Amino acid sequence: MIFLQSPEFKVGLLVVAVSGLIGVMSFKVSEGPGVFGGGKEFSFVVDDAGGLVKQGAVKMAGIKVGLVDDIVLDGKRARVVLALDPGVEVDQGTRAILKSDGILGDRHVELLPGDAPSEALDSGSEIPTGDMAGGLDSVVADVSRVAQSLNELMKVLNKAVKEGDESTRVGRIVKNIEDLTKDLAEITGDNKEQLAHIIDRIDYIARNIDENLDGETLAGVKRSIHNIEDVTEKLSKGEGTLGRLINDEETVEELNTAITNVNKFLGGAQKMETSIDFHSEYLSGVNLSKTFIGVQIRPGLDRFYEVALIDDPRGIKETTIQDSKTGGSPNPTYEQTTTYKSKLKFTALFGKTFYDLTIKGGIIESAGGLGFDYHLLDHKLRLSAEFF
Repeated sequence: MIFLQSPEFKVGLLVVAVSGLIGVMSFKVSEGPGVFGGGKEFSFVVDDAGGLVKQGAVKMAGIKVGLVDDIVLDGKRARVVLALDPGVEVDQGTRAILKSDGILGDRHVELLPGDAPSEALDSGSEIPTGDMAGGLDSVVADVSRVAQSLNELMKVLNKAVKEGDESTRVGRIVKNIEDLTKDLAEITGDNKEQLAHIIDRIDYIARNIDENLDGETLAGVKRSIHNIEDVTEKLSKGEGTLGRLINDEETVEELNTAITNVNKFLGGAQKMETSIDFHSEYLSGVNLSKTFIGVQIRPGLDRFYEVALIDDPRGIKETTIQDSKTGGSPNPTYEQTTTYKSKLKFTALFGKTFYDLTIKGGIIESAGGLGFDYHLLDHKLRLSAEFF
C-alpha cells in the first residue's frame, strides 16, 4: 500500500478526477439532448439563416428546450435541423421562427405552440414556419429609410429658406412669415407715438378700475348677483307669473296652441293673393265705353271673392207697371221705364275653380247672376259668359 502514498499515484489520481469532472461539466453545460440517445429531431426551412449557428439555442416560451443540430442548404433555402429534449411536445399547430438575441445579429430558434390542441408530430417531421421577427438587418433597413426621409426633409427646408423660393408650401409659409414680420416692423416703426398713447390709455383705464372698484362697489355687485340668483330660483320653483308660465305644463300647452293658431292665421294671410281689375268695354250700340274697377281676393288657389263697381253710360233702368182704368178695358195696364244716368252698378261674386273651368255667382251689375270662365293656353286666354 506504499504506492498509494507515492507522489506519482497522487498526481495520477488528481488528473483522473479532474478529467472526469471536466467531462461531466461539459455534458451539463451543453444541455444537449440526445447525448446518450432518446432526443427528438425536427427541421424547418427558411429563406435566410443568417445569425444562426450550430449548437445555438432552441427555445419555447423563453425556456431552452433543445439545440440547433445542423444547418444545411436545401435547394435555394436553408434547412435547420433541431435536436429537442425528449419531454418536449411538438404538435401540428407549432410554428418555428428566428428571433434576434441582441444588436450583434445573433439569433436563436423560437417554437410557438398552437392556440388549439392538435395531434403531436413524430420525430423527424418538418415544422411549419411562422412570421419571422425582424432582425438586425430589418432594423438597419428601417433606420436607413428614416435617415433618407430626414435627408429629404432637410433638403426641402434648405430649399425653402433660400431667398425667393416659393415653389413649396414650406417656402410660401416662410415667405408669408417674413412679410408679416416686415409689416409689423413698419407699423410699429411708423406709429410708435400712437402705440405709446394706446398703452397709456389702457394703463389709465386699468388704474381707474382699481380706484373705483372699492368695497362698496364690490358689495353692490354681490347684491346684484344674489338678486339674480333669487330670481332664477323663483323661476325654477314656478313662483310668480313668469315662473308659472315657464313651469306650468298646462299654461305652456295653451301658449303653444295659441302660437300655432296665430301661425296658421298668418300663414293663410301670407298665401292670400289680391288683384285689382280695371278695364273698359266698348258698347257699339251707343258708341260709348263701360268702365269696370274691382278687387279680387284669393285666399286659396281654387276660390276667390270679387267686388267691383261699373260705370255704364246707358245708366240703370227701372221698369214699373201701373194700372189704368181708362179706355174701357177692365184691367188696363202700361209700363213705365225710368233711367238713372248718375248711378253706378255693383258686382259681388264668389267663384270656385275646377281645373280650367271657373264657376262664379252672386250679384252681377246690380242684379243676380251666374258666370262661367274657361281658361286656355295655360291661363293666358279666357272665355267668359255671364247671365244676369
